[in-house]
Amino acid sequence: MRALVVAAHPDDEVLGCGGTIARLAAEDHRVWVAFLADGVAGRYEKPADVDPDTLRVRHAQCRAAAGDLGVEDVLLCGFPDQRLDTVPLLEVTRALEELIARLRPEVVYTHHAGDLNADHAIAHRATLTATRPVSGCPVREVYAYEVASATEWAFGQAGPAFQPNVFVDIAVTLERKLAALARYRDEARAFPHPRSPEVVRASAVRWGSVAGVAAAEPFVLVRGLR
Repeated sequence: MRALVVAAHPDDEVLGCGGTIARLAAEDHRVWVAFLADGVAGRYEKPADVDPDTLRVRHAQCRAAAGDLGVEDVLLCGFPDQRLDTVPLLEVTRALEELIARLRPEVVYTHHAGDLNADHAIAHRATLTATRPVSGCPVREVYAYEVASATEWAFGQAGPAFQPNVFVDIAVTLERKLAALARYRDEARAFPHPRSPEVVRASAVRWGSVAGVAAAEPFVLVRGLR
């Protein structure tokens, strides 16, 4: 199987489906991760002000995390960080359409529509458009994942609440998820922040209890073809 993970920023892929990525890779499936933006430039008043060394570190971090998880390749789309709403949706959609045409994934994972982060919501919309079930589209399943501190902090007010209906057992890959998350040192937060390793682990255990396993990642099945 071929899978594509669409993430607005580096670290979203690990928080949302790092354990699932690692499990897919361990089962000899091919997984690519596409980052729409760099997750760094949004901290500056102007995107052009971003420190090149900081950007290089972030790219190195996302590639190291990808290596931990067994990702086939990392794809950097180069859209403006925390400013996706300044780009025509058509441009983001076309970038994803080109990746899908080249990689031919059967399964796509992306952000949830109701996330507080605007980049996440745009990533979701662009992914749905790029994966619409027209003739020749290889995508048979589309899943939406949650991202700690972006999905639950919307409190169901920015869009539909996250109500997962598919769970992936990540008991054997949870430690790899946490190791990959640790690569993003500048994104780390102390407990009880939702992105702290303690809470990420607790969340996996909580969703595991919902699904009847030791640890799990939750997803909303957006579209599936059998």
